[in-house]
Amino acid sequence: MYRAVSSILQKYDADMGAAEAHGIAAGMLCVEHKVDAAGWLHELFTDQNDLFDEDQTVLRELFEGSRNLLDPDNGEFSFDLLLPDEDEPLADRVEALRVWCQGFLFGVGYAHTDADWPGDSAEVMRDLIELTKIDSDAEGEEDEAALVEIHEYVRAAVLTVRDQFAEYKNTTMH
Repeated sequence: MYRAVSSILQKYDADMGAAEAHGIAAGMLCVEHKVDAAGWLHELFTDQNDLFDEDQTVLRELFEGSRNLLDPDNGEFSFDLLLPDEDEPLADRVEALRVWCQGFLFGVGYAHTDADWPGDSAEVMRDLIELTKIDSDAEGEEDEAALVEIHEYVRAAVLTVRDQFAEYKNTTMH
């Protein structure tokens, strides 16, 4: 899926790669689970009407698949970040994780303009901001192990943000 999304984004000269695009989608969905894919596509492309139907379908499937995996009622911990495969160079995977976090922060900010952050989400967001500063010049087993740990932390952080916003919405609506 990563390669397919990357090639679509490249084909239409999007300003970002697959990891960052998916981060934006995840951020938007964590804050507002009912957000429309059209808003996301608008952030990716100045004119989404130029997209071929099959390309738009792939992107919408990624967005809707992410929505399903981030559904608070799903209960499963099956959501994952869209990153390059393990056979890609470590530096490329670290860079993809860095820009994924950048995209996630943008997506959350896109959907949540209020200065108040529910629960632990403010702390999580500060951690993710720090991760946007990581050096992608990585090599060796230690850096590989660190990437795996950071990846797992970010997955958990995403679900924390999702849960905090879901809880926040439930308490403010009743």
